[in-house]
Amino acid sequence: MAEHNDNGRLAEQLAADWLVSKGYELLDTNYRHGHAELDLVMKFNGLLIFIEVKFRSGTGFGFAEEFVDSTKKKLLVKAADHYIYEKDWHKDIRFDIVGVYRDRNGTINFRHFEDAFY
Repeated sequence: MAEHNDNGRLAEQLAADWLVSKGYELLDTNYRHGHAELDLVMKFNGLLIFIEVKFRSGTGFGFAEEFVDSTKKKLLVKAADHYIYEKDWHKDIRFDIVGVYRDRNGTINFRHFEDAFY
């Protein structure tokens, strides 16, 4: 597997662990529908939350939220619609982005963008 895939999977695990420590409940990881993949599906305060995780080694090329374009958003919404139907969910939902950043010293930091789009 390519290094960027390994970094992405590690970032997803780190983000999931970080969110669980904040009280989120992890329901699914890497849920696929067609060409779309939901990195994390979590529940928090009665909301079903679909989370796109982006890994960056620094911010020189921009922040995580800048790398979720309109095409990606449409794919995420399509996969979320299928997930909602499959699980028969009838309550509110939210789409979040979590940026996982590793600085020069290897320190991991997170930026959480709640209700990032829809």
